[in-house]
Amino acid sequence: MGGRHLTGILVAMLLLGAVPAWGSEQLHLIVSGRTYHFEDRNFNESNWGLGLEYQFARREQWIPFMTATAFLDSNKQWSKYVGGGGRYRFELGEEGVFTWFDVGVIGFFMTRKDYRDNEPFVGVLPFVSAGNDFMSVNATYIPRVTPKSVPLVYVQVMFRLAEFD
Repeated sequence: MGGRHLTGILVAMLLLGAVPAWGSEQLHLIVSGRTYHFEDRNFNESNWGLGLEYQFARREQWIPFMTATAFLDSNKQWSKYVGGGGRYRFELGEEGVFTWFDVGVIGFFMTRKDYRDNEPFVGVLPFVSAGNDFMSVNATYIPRVTPKSVPLVYVQVMFRLAEFD
């Protein structure tokens, strides 16, 4: 990941800042829990961990956010990331378990023992999320990034802790 990816993240954040905000900001608890490896099932798929996500006030359908999480990775080593991005919200209605669906992108700095020996690296990934006012399920697809890695889906559950007006 080079400077052009960081530039893209910064431009997106600036564009989000140019749109008027409405609504409240929210703090969420992230519980990491599951990974589904597509090619090799000999990895740890119970990726327990905790984190926080701070969602800024909505800007039209966009919700900018910052996040940080630590979790047990596929090799049972602690991995940590901090980052931010934006979610585009599709409202699904006021009834049911899922009242909205988000599509988003996250840019992050991460450390992994098996990748660069815990030296921080930069990444950008797409994600989807479905939820309601109190909880949501997030899923991220991670493609093969090294010859030894396998494509996977990483799943988290988020719980709203606080709302700020």
